[in-house]
Amino acid sequence: MNKSLLQVKNLNVTFPTQTGEVAAVRDVSFDIPESGTLGLVGESGSGKSATALAIMRLLPPQARVSGLLRFAGRDLLSLPEHAMRGIRGAGISMIFQDPMTALNPVMRVGDQVAEAIRAHRQLSRAEARQRTVDVLREVAIPDPEQRARDYPHQLSGGQRQRVMIAMALVNHPQLLIADEPTTALDVTIQAQILELLGSLREKYRLAMLFISHDLGVVSRVADHVAVMYGGEIVEMATVEGIFKSPAHAYTHGLIGAIPTLRTSRSQPLATVEKQPRREHSIPLLELAPGHWARIEKHL
Repeated sequence: MNKSLLQVKNLNVTFPTQTGEVAAVRDVSFDIPESGTLGLVGESGSGKSATALAIMRLLPPQARVSGLLRFAGRDLLSLPEHAMRGIRGAGISMIFQDPMTALNPVMRVGDQVAEAIRAHRQLSRAEARQRTVDVLREVAIPDPEQRARDYPHQLSGGQRQRVMIAMALVNHPQLLIADEPTTALDVTIQAQILELLGSLREKYRLAMLFISHDLGVVSRVADHVAVMYGGEIVEMATVEGIFKSPAHAYTHGLIGAIPTLRTSRSQPLATVEKQPRREHSIPLLELAPGHWARIEKHL
């Protein structure tokens, strides 16, 4: 069994508001082993992205973060910022949902990739340019020499996302956080990006935290799944366990909302009913080895 690369234990993230503190993440715990992939799935506002940004230490300064975040044996919350900058990009990299906002619109994409390389490696400009072309070719961007000279708006949505993947992987991180990386893409391009991420994960033995609102997408890339609702993990198991024996009502709803080939175009998709948010959380119960859920009793 691979040892744990990332440990998240009792993570809490709160934000101050005019009416008091709002808990975006509540008592979240999970481990990601070396070369393992955890899918973090839930609706918008469930706490998925706040969890990822807490790991990267990229939350706004007013956010209050507590708990344990340990990466490769190092306590991320206690690291000074200069040490954290060394981990971002080289130890942990992140792919964001919208590459048009993540990429600099007035900077050529090749220069942006080269800048990421030189932030962590002592390479000449010529060496960084060559490495840039190589990694753009590796993520299957056609004519990488030309595309490196283009600006983000000159690329298609799929090509921009491939540039983001190239930037994330160019320094060979141990952990990749992919935050809704295929949401804005059509189904065909989405499938290509998922296939690319899978092949790169195997090639470089990457660990991955894959975030999505779509349980069907998560099931294609992840080994284990953690379902988030209202800032909490409400169920966690292997992909097989989640689909074979879903225990929490919200997980049932997510599975029911996945379209299939039998779904008629005129047939409305199943919706996920809102679950009441409790003042005092129900504890996670282990229903079977490695299968946990917040439910009143065993099902």
